[in-house]
Amino acid sequence: LDPGLRMPACPIALQAQPTGTNTVEVSCPQPAGWRLFVPLKVRRNQDVLVLRRGISAGETISLADISIEKRDAARIVGAVLADPVAAVGKSARRVLPAGSLLSANDLVTQRLVRRGDTVPLVSRNGGLEVRMSGRALSDAGENERVSVENSSSRRVVQGIVEASGTVVVSR
Repeated sequence: LDPGLRMPACPIALQAQPTGTNTVEVSCPQPAGWRLFVPLKVRRNQDVLVLRRGISAGETISLADISIEKRDAARIVGAVLADPVAAVGKSARRVLPAGSLLSANDLVTQRLVRRGDTVPLVSRNGGLEVRMSGRALSDAGENERVSVENSSSRRVVQGIVEASGTVVVSR
């Protein structure tokens, strides 16, 4: 509003009515009253994950490294993370300075299995569990799919990597 604008005092409560997405009509509802259109600046805050300290490329993110802050959604570029579960335990793809907002593109899942590694294979069917070993044909992280060559049969199977590094074969 113009600081030089002087409106007469209104003896009763002012009324406010939205007139658009960014304007409100403020009025003094008296016969000799007045009305004024006031522009608004709408601000919507959202939770974001912010780094408390700088992180090196390849370094694992811990809960102590992040904080949840509210930021103006209009000033946020790209898709940023809001849930610590989405960041904790993942590694930085590149150097990330303190104060950075975290996005999924900044992080990579830690590789529990590397191409050429000998990995435990497990096949489960009901109460039956068969264990064997195999050779990983690619890198993979937790809950990611990987191809493994069974060491005894030489057959290539697909499985999902568990947190322990064990590959559970799909049936």
